[in-house]
Amino acid sequence: MRHKKSGRKLGRTSSHRDAMYRNMVTSLFEHERIVTTKEKAKELRPIAEKMITLAKRGDMHARRQALSYIRSKDVVHKLFTDIQEQFSERNGGYTRIIQTGIRRGDAASMAIIELVGYEEAPLVIEEDEN
Repeated sequence: MRHKKSGRKLGRTSSHRDAMYRNMVTSLFEHERIVTTKEKAKELRPIAEKMITLAKRGDMHARRQALSYIRSKDVVHKLFTDIQEQFSERNGGYTRIIQTGIRRGDAASMAIIELVGYEEAPLVIEEDEN
């Protein structure tokens, strides 16, 4: 019986799951928005919010803790400068999960997980000068 065993296994070993979460958190902070399955997004949310809370603390120990989990020094720098400033006045709820539908190949529920302040760059269409 699995009583009081929290978290989804997602059909992976524990080491594979940990590596996947680390890669997904790194990608989320790098691009500020990723597309994944709904279950993976729900598991990723608390990890990402803990990393943002570390960035808000801002001391050297917090930076080293983030570096031990996030795979890229550049992403950690972005987290502790840009993203930390963006959420300095906010007390939680840093990410948003938007359900997008069903994947065609295997009917998995898809979702977008993004940082709350994410805005797409406007599409600029250049016209020909004739």
